[in-house]
Amino acid sequence: MERSKTYHLALMGVLTALLFMGQVIMSFLPNIEIISLLIILYTIFFGRKVFWMIYVFVFLEGFLYGFGMWFFNYLYVWTILALFCLPLRKNTSALFWSIISGFFGLGFGTLCTLPYLITGGPAAAFSYWVSGLGFDITHCIGNVILCLVLFKPLHHLLERSLSRI
Repeated sequence: MERSKTYHLALMGVLTALLFMGQVIMSFLPNIEIISLLIILYTIFFGRKVFWMIYVFVFLEGFLYGFGMWFFNYLYVWTILALFCLPLRKNTSALFWSIISGFFGLGFGTLCTLPYLITGGPAAAFSYWVSGLGFDITHCIGNVILCLVLFKPLHHLLERSLSRI
């Protein structure tokens, strides 16, 4: 029993590092990222434990890039994705998750307006949202394509990794 807990924890650590590495490696592409797909998959396989992975990932990013306003966005935006996915965990359709991932990419900028709404009011939030629409569209398209292509192979890989426990 203790061995399986250790394996599970080690696997979560490696997968969290993959979140961070995936973000860093793809950071030169504007709003094309693998994080949404990985958080969806991690939520499917780890349930509520995904929040540990999300927060470690966000703090690692903060240490690398500095703790700006984006940091607070990432704390709640990735949490919202996981909370949305939790009750839908039993679904294994790549098309279903691609649509969810696409809508999340499209709504990412809207979700990130909260700190601007609080600090600058509705005009600041609206201008932030409008200025990022092109990036949100790119984010949507990238999420859909990555999820369609990688969901099944990554799902299979995680399934095999967790069957060893």
